[in-house]
Amino acid sequence: MAVWALGINHTTAPLDLRGRFAFAIDQVEPTLRGLRESLPNQPEAALISTCNRTEIYCAGEQPQLEHTLDWLAETGGVSPALLRTHSYTLEDSRAARHAFRVTSGLDSMVLGETQILGQIKNAVRAAEAAGALGNTLSQLFQRSFAVAKEVRTSTEIGAHSISMAAAAVRLAGQLFEDLGEVKMLFVGAGEMIELCATHFAAKTPKCMVIANRTLERGEKLASRFGGEVMHLAELPDRLHEFDAVISCTASTLPIIGLGTVESALKKRKRRPMFMVDLAVPRDIEVEVKALEDIYLYTVDDLSSVVQTAQASRQAAVAQAEAIVDAGVLSFMHWIDQRGSVPLIQQLNAQADEWRANEIARARKLLAKGADVDAVLEALSKGLTQKMLHGAMAELRAGDAKAREHASTAIQHFFLRKER
Repeated sequence: MAVWALGINHTTAPLDLRGRFAFAIDQVEPTLRGLRESLPNQPEAALISTCNRTEIYCAGEQPQLEHTLDWLAETGGVSPALLRTHSYTLEDSRAARHAFRVTSGLDSMVLGETQILGQIKNAVRAAEAAGALGNTLSQLFQRSFAVAKEVRTSTEIGAHSISMAAAAVRLAGQLFEDLGEVKMLFVGAGEMIELCATHFAAKTPKCMVIANRTLERGEKLASRFGGEVMHLAELPDRLHEFDAVISCTASTLPIIGLGTVESALKKRKRRPMFMVDLAVPRDIEVEVKALEDIYLYTVDDLSSVVQTAQASRQAAVAQAEAIVDAGVLSFMHWIDQRGSVPLIQQLNAQADEWRANEIARARKLLAKGADVDAVLEALSKGLTQKMLHGAMAELRAGDAKAREHASTAIQHFFLRKER
């Protein structure tokens, strides 16, 4: 069984290219079905899509990396050549090691962050629901979760990490003297916005407003922080009210355009606005960044902020990598063992047949009144002869080389004193 992975992430592909391959969680099932139908023999498959990465994991009799890459390129509307220059392809132990590192937060923009673990668990559930997850990938991801747990409980990998939300607070603090006087707008009501709102709420801003397509979900989040809620359709008319805007929705197109921001700046009499776009694809049009009084940051712009305190984490990273290596060895050993499963099943079936035959013969003898000890003696001799028949036949073979090989095997399997 082969395992392979194909992916792009924040280190290999620019934000706009990553946006072409961003899949909402409700798109994963149909996307996986399309992928499997496009590949020979419909291999096992799982799709992970976050703001920083899109990765496909597959398992099948033979690796099909080129087919997988061609399919993904077509899905994203780019040429295979372009995707190839920004992607990475991995097989077997390298694919397993990558999966374990990603799940453990070792390959994240925020070293040691925990959000990726929940995202991968959601991806695995979606693959299961699509009927795309077989025994091999199930083992891969279950073992990756175990490795991630050990990394988090046995090392201090996350002790010095700075989350994207905390990085946004830090950048806002550099622009505004007093965050307590800042009016905050959060666009969206998902997990990332909840995290950001939690961090900013600790700074007690002047007001906090949640803008969302569905008011019910927005109200639920706003109530946690004593904030207000507004419908997303109100955003163009009210954007000027806010000093800081944090946006992260699942929209496939920008929801805050250049014209809307220019209009807001005029109403604000050119007072600066701080904006953070954590969405992939973008929520805020890229041209907005060129405006003189706008301070716009994307997930990629935050990378330098979240990578602080790198030196203090090196020892924890080394410990975590050792845990990952042990997990990879264990998984690859499991893969290797699976190759012997059919032979083991045949051997067990043959042994069961011999046992059943000898027991049936013994029962007939006992029914006729034969001596119990004699029947047991015959049963044990019958089983022994059946088990040794093949080995004895090989030792009597006419080919000297065959006899030599048989002798070595017999000594290994039957004559060892201890394992």
